[in-house]
Amino acid sequence: MNRFGIRFSFTTFGESHGKAIGCIVDGVPAGLEIDETLIQHELDRRRPGQNEFATARKEYDAVEILSGTFEGKSTGTPLAMIIYNTNQKSKDYGNIKELFRPGHADFTYWHKYGIRDYRGGGRASARETAARVAAGAVAKRLLQQLGITIKSGICSVADVDASHYDFEYARSSAIYALDKEVEAAQKRAILAAKEAHDSVGGVVALTISALPIGLGEPLYYKLDALLADAMMGINAAKAVEIGDGMQSARLRGSENNDTITPKGFESNHSGGILGGISNGEDVTMKIYFKATPSIFIEQSTVTTQNESARIALKGRHDPCVAIRGSIVCEAMAALVIADMLLLNMGRTLEGVQHYYN
Repeated sequence: MNRFGIRFSFTTFGESHGKAIGCIVDGVPAGLEIDETLIQHELDRRRPGQNEFATARKEYDAVEILSGTFEGKSTGTPLAMIIYNTNQKSKDYGNIKELFRPGHADFTYWHKYGIRDYRGGGRASARETAARVAAGAVAKRLLQQLGITIKSGICSVADVDASHYDFEYARSSAIYALDKEVEAAQKRAILAAKEAHDSVGGVVALTISALPIGLGEPLYYKLDALLADAMMGINAAKAVEIGDGMQSARLRGSENNDTITPKGFESNHSGGILGGISNGEDVTMKIYFKATPSIFIEQSTVTTQNESARIALKGRHDPCVAIRGSIVCEAMAALVIADMLLLNMGRTLEGVQHYYN
């Protein structure tokens, strides 16, 4: 499936070393102010080649809106966007044409389809996430009209954990670090892995603020379930926690319950979601990214004929994919919330009457 969402949906297309990548966003309400500048701003945050902590691939990710707007506003028709690839180095992948890269989707794509684009992973490449960020920028624009904000940052790199979260500071950090006290140590961990021709994993913390109560569709389209689905669909994501996550399994009910007063909840262990429905508190999440599988250490593998082989990679790769992944997490969260907002509008007779009267 290349489509995500019901009322507010998007479909992406393209491959890492193809001519272009892009997306079609459907369900955008007419009259929303949209221009390429605001979409480009989000893409620039994810853009590769900006510093030593990211891949050296120099893509400017210049977005072009093809349809769905008129005089700077959405028309209610499908919004199509395209981003041309300009800095492919396909020859770097010639030596792995018949080899499966450990930790990648090469093996599973080959066995599923009987064919694979070995140039940078093709459709399975994280390059595709630029299209998700473009779609997410449109969703964010919609959320802004309702005062809903989404913030993210890196709370952990390798074994270096943040003890303080400052989402405003993260926006100015080269690695989107949430805690400036451990930022230098996190940078050292990334560069040490890079020098060793290796990679490290990381954890993204994400917060969604000012959500109305009632978003989420029980039982099979729950807000937390869809958020987890969206995050696990991002390349290299291996786990998601909502609220206290795994810690909730270690607590008693008396410790984990968020008691309620006339002024609201006294805590937020639930991460802002109860029964799959938003409760008005901040939605809090953590997304765990594995170490980038593209490393420059020789490894054992097999060929497409299932013969033993050794593989040594070339190319340009992120030493810690979680860093740029944090921007993709924001985009996917925005797309989920936009979909939930539109789905929720007709859930009561009063809401329907309010619109049509």
